[in-house]
Amino acid sequence: MGVGAAAGAVAGGGFALSAHASGSAGSKPSGGAGSLVFDKDGFTELTTTITTDDGDKEVTYHFYKAVTYVARPVDEKYQSLNVSVPVEIDGQPVNASGAPILLANSVGGYMPSSVADATGVGGGGMGGGMPPGGGGASPSPGAPAAGGTGEVPSGGNGQLDDAGKRVSNAELALAAGFVVVEPGARGRTLTDAEGTYYGTAPAAIVDLKAAVRYVRFNKSRIPGDTDRIVTSGTSAGGALSALLGASGDSPLYAEYLEEIGAADASDAVFASGDWCPIADLEHADMAYEWNWGANELSGGGLVDRTVSKELATAFADYQASLKLRAKGFGSLTARNLDDYLLETYLRPSATAYLKGLPESDRSAYLAANPFITWSGGRATFTWDGFLQHVGARKKNTPAFDAFDLSSGENNLFGTGTTQARHFTLYSLRHEKGGSARLDPDLGEKLKLMNPMHHIVKERNPGRSRHWWIRVGTKDSDTSLTVVANLAASLEQLGDDVDAYYYWDQGHGANTDAAGFIAWIAEVTGHDRKKENGGSGR
Repeated sequence: MGVGAAAGAVAGGGFALSAHASGSAGSKPSGGAGSLVFDKDGFTELTTTITTDDGDKEVTYHFYKAVTYVARPVDEKYQSLNVSVPVEIDGQPVNASGAPILLANSVGGYMPSSVADATGVGGGGMGGGMPPGGGGASPSPGAPAAGGTGEVPSGGNGQLDDAGKRVSNAELALAAGFVVVEPGARGRTLTDAEGTYYGTAPAAIVDLKAAVRYVRFNKSRIPGDTDRIVTSGTSAGGALSALLGASGDSPLYAEYLEEIGAADASDAVFASGDWCPIADLEHADMAYEWNWGANELSGGGLVDRTVSKELATAFADYQASLKLRAKGFGSLTARNLDDYLLETYLRPSATAYLKGLPESDRSAYLAANPFITWSGGRATFTWDGFLQHVGARKKNTPAFDAFDLSSGENNLFGTGTTQARHFTLYSLRHEKGGSARLDPDLGEKLKLMNPMHHIVKERNPGRSRHWWIRVGTKDSDTSLTVVANLAASLEQLGDDVDAYYYWDQGHGANTDAAGFIAWIAEVTGHDRKKENGGSGR
């Protein structure tokens, strides 16, 4: 693929760019391992202005577009990645040879994600509505959409700050002098000419692992520290980022990676950044009803109370099976999980939010929200008061394994020419009867798609040891317990976990993006490298 953007081209993020072609595009695998060698000269030089908390920064960088990262691609449109390497920031040269590498995926709704049309950093996005991919393949027009969830792509396009403005981890990382890799991945709606689905589970995580392997395989050819790869993603992309962090070098994926010709390298990542992850799918219906079962649906009306109660009751057994413990609470069970969420996340988040307001605004907020008691500079409230404050829930019941197979997650577990399948016994037996059994392949695929399996069941030694996990307190795309259990399970293993709930924020919120960039520098030791005269500005 040729390169060479005209001066004045506009990046996906809306930033003005100047471009200078240099060499040819990155490597295009067609067979063996030699085809996975990254072409160091295959870049376009671009300049963009990125707004940061420290002001606008003019960044000149080398942009490698749509580099295929496997030797036997199923669909190059999605199995390719972009690489952005900073070379100058505000007129000062940058040596990014030892910088952290941010691997920012743009998956939303478990839909296909392509970087092929991006014109600069942060330009990746969902491919579900894009033109047909290679070989006549396209997202199936009859496939379920994002499950009615409001799923948003992450990376370049889908995160919002506290003012509701777009924020891009990829752009901020580039402005900090990091190398940015933005991988595409197959998604659940893709079908070939015969109507066979080729992007359903576990295609997305297999592709992202292959992208990590490609970067590792090209150590010293791709600038940056390949031992300091940090992932990021939001929503379904957040779940996949968590899964990358949890499942590093797991042998469970070996045959899938071999099938597409992934590089012979490690797919473990150093750190994982996960926003509002739509994860733990086989238990998500139970968790959702435990959390949001009392809330009315958006638009009014209650869900089926019998179904909601049955699922919430089943959640108690699942929560107990995790055998999680927390200081001051002992075992985390369905009986004390609400108190744990209140004390660990919700009340501290509300307190921080209110302390950050001017006194007049704080008084007005408290007057409008009398469920909060403000005393001694601390916010307190009950679980029921919090649920009433959040208001309408986003999803009906079951929220994920829909009885009518209409959810995006039903499509995620489709196979062959079958568009959607049940993946929980509860929903399957509700529709087919008490003796029905899940298809034999689903047990493995659920493990491949669930970070909790690798953390709780496997205690995977190849997992990340550093975690940045975020969700909004008003995010009812999934249960708030998903983040709490993910964080608690990692803390129980001794990992470094920075988890936080954004007060009054919804799905896709990222109100401390600058903090994430600073956290990357801290946990990777990049700040210390710069202080000691190493790579960096």
